[in-house]
Amino acid sequence: MAQESLTLTIFGRDYRIACAPDERADLIACARYVDARMNDIRDAGKVMGADRVAVMAALQIAQELFSAKAGGGVSLGEIKQRVRQLNELADQMLATQEKLF
Repeated sequence: MAQESLTLTIFGRDYRIACAPDERADLIACARYVDARMNDIRDAGKVMGADRVAVMAALQIAQELFSAKAGGGVSLGEIKQRVRQLNELADQMLATQEKLF
């Protein structure tokens, strides 16, 4: 399968990666989620420095994953709610970009 280039912006920095076309949407959603978590941590004012914010976000996301696994998985309702939240976040991010043009 052909790879395509994708630029993701996380915490104000661009990261160029290669991915399969069918992975594109998931990678974008993941990048937005990580970016949102990092911005939440920074905005809370408890952690300074991008490297520390990244580590804290990674720990929080890992904790979410382990909690989901320990609980026997995630319910369909929780998945739907998280997808709605991610869609709302994407809409907000796109709305600010549209104002630039």
